[in-house]
Amino acid sequence: MNTDSGPDETGGAVGVPRAVPIDQWDPAAQMAYWAFHQQHRQDYMRYAYLQLSSDADAEEAVDLTFDQVMDRWLHMLEMENLKGYAWTILKRRIIDMRRKRRRRPEPMDTAAFEAALNIGSAEDPFDALTDTIALYGAVARLSERQRDAILLYYGMGYTSAGAAALMGNDGATVRSQLSQGRRRLAQLLNLHRPAISHGKSTP
Repeated sequence: MNTDSGPDETGGAVGVPRAVPIDQWDPAAQMAYWAFHQQHRQDYMRYAYLQLSSDADAEEAVDLTFDQVMDRWLHMLEMENLKGYAWTILKRRIIDMRRKRRRRPEPMDTAAFEAALNIGSAEDPFDALTDTIALYGAVARLSERQRDAILLYYGMGYTSAGAAALMGNDGATVRSQLSQGRRRLAQLLNLHRPAISHGKSTP
């Protein structure tokens, strides 16, 4: 099988096999791809929207992700961490979308305003707005892995095990990232108590 000579744009090694059309795959590989697509597309869309605050941008990023996953699927089937590789592709496509829309509001700002508008029970909506903006700004300053864990667990309601499965990670690592992320948020927000609560047991 021929291979590309350039570097893998997801950060992997050179020598990625050239794409084989899906209709030339064996039936087991086709079924595995469509099962992965069905299992993860909605989750990827939710995560992309949380990052981009645009249905159109999220859909484009996810479509491009699955196009690239399809191109590399036969190679990915041989990987030890297929889900982690696909997650990396998604993250890079989201970065590409951010670059394309530099003139629009940054996603964290947009998400903060949307979240604040939905806090109908707050006694002082302005205080709720500023608190939410501060929280999203602090989340943006976390390390990439901590930010992913926090967004999936608190922003999207995943369990630590569910977040780990989506990212191709193990549960203990995600629990550690959540713990470190909470401590960092507490420092950034000058809190002397847990940074945020979610109504779930501690991961």
